[in-house]
Amino acid sequence: MFRPLPMQRVTLQVLREDAPHAALVLAENGLFDPEPSHKLEEQLPEAPSEHYRELYRSARARLDKILACCGLLREEPLTRTRVVEEQELEQVNERLGELWRELSEKEERLHRLQEERKSAEQLLGTLDKFSNLDLDLGLLQGQKRFLDIHIGTLPSANLQRLSEAAGLAGYFMKPFLENEETAYVVVAGPMGQQQEELNRLLEAAGFHPLTIPGEFRDHPEKVRSGLDQRIRRNEEEFAALDREIQARAVRYRDELTYLEETLELAQPYAELTDALRGRGGLSLISGWVPTRELPRLQSLLEEALPHPFVLDARDPFPDERSRVPSFVRHSRLLRPFAELVKNYGVPRYGEVDPTVLFALTFTAMFGMMFGDVGHGLIFTAAGIYLLFTPLRRFSPCVVGAGLSSTLFGFLYGSVFGYEEIIHPIWVAPLSDPMLMLTVALYWGVGFILLVTAITVINRISDGRWLDALLDGKGVAGGLLYLGGLALGQSWFSGEPVGWLHWVGVAAPLGVILGYSWRHQKAGLGEKILVVFMEGFETLLGYIANTLSFLRVAAFSLNHVALAIAVFTLAEMMGTTGHWITVVLGNVFIMVLEGAIVAIQVLRLEYYEGFSRFFGGEGREFCPLKLQTRKPGGKATGAG
Repeated sequence: MFRPLPMQRVTLQVLREDAPHAALVLAENGLFDPEPSHKLEEQLPEAPSEHYRELYRSARARLDKILACCGLLREEPLTRTRVVEEQELEQVNERLGELWRELSEKEERLHRLQEERKSAEQLLGTLDKFSNLDLDLGLLQGQKRFLDIHIGTLPSANLQRLSEAAGLAGYFMKPFLENEETAYVVVAGPMGQQQEELNRLLEAAGFHPLTIPGEFRDHPEKVRSGLDQRIRRNEEEFAALDREIQARAVRYRDELTYLEETLELAQPYAELTDALRGRGGLSLISGWVPTRELPRLQSLLEEALPHPFVLDARDPFPDERSRVPSFVRHSRLLRPFAELVKNYGVPRYGEVDPTVLFALTFTAMFGMMFGDVGHGLIFTAAGIYLLFTPLRRFSPCVVGAGLSSTLFGFLYGSVFGYEEIIHPIWVAPLSDPMLMLTVALYWGVGFILLVTAITVINRISDGRWLDALLDGKGVAGGLLYLGGLALGQSWFSGEPVGWLHWVGVAAPLGVILGYSWRHQKAGLGEKILVVFMEGFETLLGYIANTLSFLRVAAFSLNHVALAIAVFTLAEMMGTTGHWITVVLGNVFIMVLEGAIVAIQVLRLEYYEGFSRFFGGEGREFCPLKLQTRKPGGKATGAG
């Protein structure tokens, strides 16, 4: 729960003929993460399944196109497993090629019909602009021998002035469509010396020429009738072609189901290509397996493989730790929190998984900042409702936040912003703001000390003992923080600050600076500057991180202040307006402030917590699995 599962580096040596069977067993087990072993490439130069993978990818691409064309859905899940030999895979690939060639012409014709219909509909939209012209639109196209014709748009504000100016130049102008901003006009006149003058007038008026499509060679109504007929013929041909494709899909349904199942069974051996090396009649598969699953894997291989094999396993070498996949199992309640953690990164192998800490502190801080019985119960109900929606995986997160908000609502004595309905078990936030700020400060101190301890644990786990003890984020940093807290407590409370207080700060700070000095390779002046800046950054970081947690108290006070603002507005209204304002105000608080509080809590988690101890640079455990398509078309991993 708190760390990724211990992993073993395994190498499985099998006869070449047993490699496909071994791949199927590993995929069914679902707990083997393949990884190439580059050190063995010289000793084992062959990639036995490379051609197999090429065949699989070709066949898979063809099948995906066929399924997309036919819209077929799986009716039965995969019920049995078997080894797919390379010869059978070649036959599957060839058959899928034949089926795709048969369907591709019709698919291309469907696409052409869709494009033709889209083009016709666009022409209809363009025709609407010219429908008021009671003439053959072909007369307005092309150059005329004796007439100078312009058709286009201009701002409606310039219409009157252009009409008068065009008339003076010997031209006739007729608007045929007009709205508030734009006018569509035809300007016509005799060819002659006035053309240049007209062009200047049109440019000054903001005239933009329109091109009449070449298909418009008749009266607008006749053009519309022709386009409507074209669309109807297109729809009829499209429907007939689609029926033909669906008929073929029904005819080939059983065969396509068989071909799809065959490819699903071929996938593990194809995906194993990079991690599978061989020489002669021997093959070697390398990867990672959780330590506790090794006996089970050994037993499954013994039952399934017809010939002897050798399964070697060892702990990861120190130089391999960065490549070891992290496999963390979470309960259903923790999975939505694990997704939020994954947004920041994946824990490295051996690193403390922050999911449990994140879940507890996230829900606690949300309640502290948004404590209200009524709002919390609504959030809880919303989280329960999510169980019946596609967003059900986020239900535990919302329910947890709602219950925390409800609990702190009882502590604060707040129900939908009203503080008179129930008596606070602890304190109403606005009645003692200093207490709220003090508690938030202590919460931040505890949080920072906890994540500092986790940092130390992670570094010890990585074998970085000196970093764990002497770095600013290690034991020395923690002691510096505690010493600074003790000194600050005495200073602000008016108690005398003794030499022990100064030693409590100076000693760990000196250790941190000395450790930093040891690692610097620059010249003396630059070394002094860098060490000084790093020490200053360490001090400032602890102070800033601690003060950041004051927002926990600030938002608890802000929640009450918003409720007071809503009630103040409601008091200005009549009875009906009063309750409408109260309801809408509470909705506003829940939606807007709830979202802001959630974001602020995430910020505290990520920047004041994760950034101190959680690298998030791990590699997620991605086991080899049987990728099956459940009824309804959704892909899933079996095993």
